Amino acid sequence: MATQKLQIKTAIQILKPAQQVFEAIVDPAKMSNYFISESSGPMEAGKTVTWKFPEFAETFPVRVSNVEPDKSLSFFWDGTDGTELQVEIALAPTGNQATVVTITEKEMDNNEAGLTWLMGNTAGWANFLACLKAYLEHGINLRKGAFDFMKPGV
Repeated sequence: MATQKLQIKTAIQILKPAQQVFEAIVDPAKMSNYFISESSGPMEAGKTVTWKFPEFAETFPVRVSNVEPDKSLSFFWDGTDGTELQVEIALAPTGNQATVVTITEKEMDNNEAGLTWLMGNTAGWANFLACLKAYLEHGINLRKGAFDFMKPGV
């Protein structure tokens, strides 16, 4: 019997139009208000950008594969074990200028390493969505100081 692959899928509704949600995801100046501390540039198809998070010393290359303005984007990045993982972000407009944001990340083997990835990155993407919602709807940066306890030497 083949080992089933694991993937993450999480979603949230944000009370903003898809265009505003999309811009907050692809524009590093906006993204630094709720997710990363810095980026080497905007997310554009065919480009590799480098993300830096406030609680980690290392940087993370993000290989952007597809961008459909106000609808979706996808990128690849490497898991902690070097596995290339694909992230897909879909935006679905709903009534009253709201947008459902769905994030799918795939895939890892159904083993101990895969389960560790599943737990950690599921929590990470749920946090991303909550932070995106708080930023867009209320101008709040939920991430500021939230993960300082993870910094080396703390």
